[in-house]
Amino acid sequence: MGDRDHALEVIRRSFDHGRRTDLSADVLLVAELDGEVAAALASFPVEEGRRRGAALLRVALSRTPPWRWPPMLRFFWQARSASPPPPPESLYVDALATGERFRRRGAARALLAAAEEKGRDLGLGLVSLDTEVPNAAARSLYRGAGFSEQGETEPKHGFPGYVLYVKRIG
Repeated sequence: MGDRDHALEVIRRSFDHGRRTDLSADVLLVAELDGEVAAALASFPVEEGRRRGAALLRVALSRTPPWRWPPMLRFFWQARSASPPPPPESLYVDALATGERFRRRGAARALLAAAEEKGRDLGLGLVSLDTEVPNAAARSLYRGAGFSEQGETEPKHGFPGYVLYVKRIG
């Protein structure tokens, strides 16, 4: 998305304006520890992924000069094609992040459990997510939370390989 400030502006606009993107407030869950936000998770049904991604792209393009559109469009396409496709009829965890000083204190695991509950409430039978192949800490967390590996992609377009994890919840 260009520089850090531009990316943060796109995230803020997407969140604040309720554009129903994969970064908007309606998909976010947070975990607090010691009165502070310790971790955040974004999730939505797989069937909403294309629409949410397109909405995020529209927000990003609206904040970007037209001469920067071709590389941005290329980045979005390459990013989408770099990870394995999640199974239909699953809740897709698009992002999970824990603040460094809050790691290994249960915040991410609590958010994954909340995502499972959300998936069940929506009548979905699976939760799916992916992570970079070299991310050993995340892979260990997902296996420990009952997720199983369901696919892997090779590195391409400057992106690392990704591993797809799936957990049956219904």
